Amino acid sequence: MTLNSPLLEIKDLQVSINDNQVLKNLNLTINKGEIHAIMGPNGSGKSTFSKVLAGHPAYSVLNGDVLFKGSSILELEPEERSHLGIFLAFQYPIEIPGVSNEDFLRIAYNSKQKFYNKPEVDPIEFLTIINDKLKLVNMSPRFLNRNVNEGFSGGEKKRNEILQMILLDSELSILDETDSGLDIDALRIISNGINTFMNPDKSIILITHYQRLLDYINPTYVHVMQDGKIIKTGSADLAQELEQKGYEWLQN
Repeated sequence: MTLNSPLLEIKDLQVSINDNQVLKNLNLTINKGEIHAIMGPNGSGKSTFSKVLAGHPAYSVLNGDVLFKGSSILELEPEERSHLGIFLAFQYPIEIPGVSNEDFLRIAYNSKQKFYNKPEVDPIEFLTIINDKLKLVNMSPRFLNRNVNEGFSGGEKKRNEILQMILLDSELSILDETDSGLDIDALRIISNGINTFMNPDKSIILITHYQRLLDYINPTYVHVMQDGKIIKTGSADLAQELEQKGYEWLQN
């Protein structure tokens, strides 16, 4: 990857599910060190976009391309995309009964280590690694012994997602409505973890309905998605306008 070349390029992307076209000639370029917030009404294609980037098999790409670090990823499995450095934090994190959080996180970490021909770590070594990460999202080590997301509050589930992102050290993180259902304290904790994680070599896509998340995380650009494509791009001020005026003013 050459200096200053885009980390992610979306080119004329058209996507359908169950014969219903959801994304329509979507274009977007994201460089390293940038945070892009994507806003828009329900049904505009925001969550579809996140799932397509992660490689969800339910969606069919009709046209266009997705380039990550200069290479198309459309033919890659979700696991391969993850290993290359793409992370998706789910809007509704699932529970995995019978699997401890510690085992789940260690297997994910070792899977990426193996992909890059690096040594895998044993449980003792992993505890040293994960304990430092726990502090960034204000989580107690006790969470490691619980089953993945089982009995977690909404805020705890979202913190667990951000913990995975930090652990895997992903270059491109897609956060799908990470702020939904969070109280002010949980939002602040999660935002602090994201801000600490972010650096000039990484990029983040924030998908959100609300401007309040952007009070804590300053986006480089704000995009408005409607009817499967981006209809307006601006600075953080655009999010404040949307908060005050809603989306209808864009049609005027």
